[in-house]
Amino acid sequence: MAVPDRRTLDILLTTLLFAVVLATVYVARGVLIIFVFAILLAYLIDPVVRFLQDHALFFRNLRGPHVLEAYLAFLLCLAFTIHALAPRLTSVKGKVFETVPALLQGLSTGEFAESVGQKYHWDEAQTSRLKQFLIDHRDFTRELVRSVERFSSNALAATIVIPVLAIFFLAEGRGMTDALIQLFFAENSRKAARDIADGLNIGLKRYIRAKVILAGWSFSFYTAAMLLARFPHAVALGVLGGALEFVPVAGWMTSATVILTAGFLTHSHWIWMAAFLGLWRLVMDYFISPRVVGHNLEIHPLLVIFAVMVGAKIDGIVGIYLSIPLIVVVRVLWIQCFRPPSRPQTDLLPTGENR
Repeated sequence: MAVPDRRTLDILLTTLLFAVVLATVYVARGVLIIFVFAILLAYLIDPVVRFLQDHALFFRNLRGPHVLEAYLAFLLCLAFTIHALAPRLTSVKGKVFETVPALLQGLSTGEFAESVGQKYHWDEAQTSRLKQFLIDHRDFTRELVRSVERFSSNALAATIVIPVLAIFFLAEGRGMTDALIQLFFAENSRKAARDIADGLNIGLKRYIRAKVILAGWSFSFYTAAMLLARFPHAVALGVLGGALEFVPVAGWMTSATVILTAGFLTHSHWIWMAAFLGLWRLVMDYFISPRVVGHNLEIHPLLVIFAVMVGAKIDGIVGIYLSIPLIVVVRVLWIQCFRPPSRPQTDLLPTGENR
């Protein structure tokens, strides 16, 4: 049997290596996604760490102490907020635990339609139609509840792991970048690899800046709308809505659920608020978000919408969140291959060096 020549062997080995890498990425996609979110969180916290480092009286040349200071400041703010709202949160939590199970049971049996009909003086035909609709979709309601429970458990685990990993990226980001380049690239190609890392760093910083701007928009809208509707805890719920803007789909759904639940339990104008939230979501997803992200990343808003829709089709919530960073990666690779930048940029992950 004839032995393949060297060129054919190289092609076969490269193809095999590529297939092994893809298979590994697919199998370990859950772990890789957690690491990606940790890197994005590191970019979000990095400006605070840099500020603390620039204005520190001690340890200005060390980054680790200022990373811990940033985390400690966050925990203190969270503790003070919980302490200030503790009595109100306790009473609301009690109402939620009493009301939510009964509400879910009412949705499954259709009794919720009768209570709504009595409250808003519906006729018997309207109440019967809503009751029949709820009964016909009881399986969907139960599956939705199970999905929320699974998502909540996974989100809780990720909430614990991701901040811990982000500490390592914040403290040792530059060293990790250099080590990866030294490990996977030959000496004559390391400069090109560093240029790609520089471009990725710039793009991801701009992406996080866009997300912060969108969070500010959401905070302003939620707070203003709830103050006008005289909702309780309007500012606190607005802060929650702005923070959850960083989580695609599940974030605004959680915000809407919490806001509407608060309105329902306090007998506020929660139906009007539901209409406002739906209108705001359309404006945010198809007007504000594409333009803010497109402006910061220098890509067309239609490309942003297209990337998000494709990401949602491929992998749901995770695909939506990672679609734009993937566009950043593709754009940087394209520019570095066909139009190399002429000016130096910064490193891939946040570091303590100011340039």
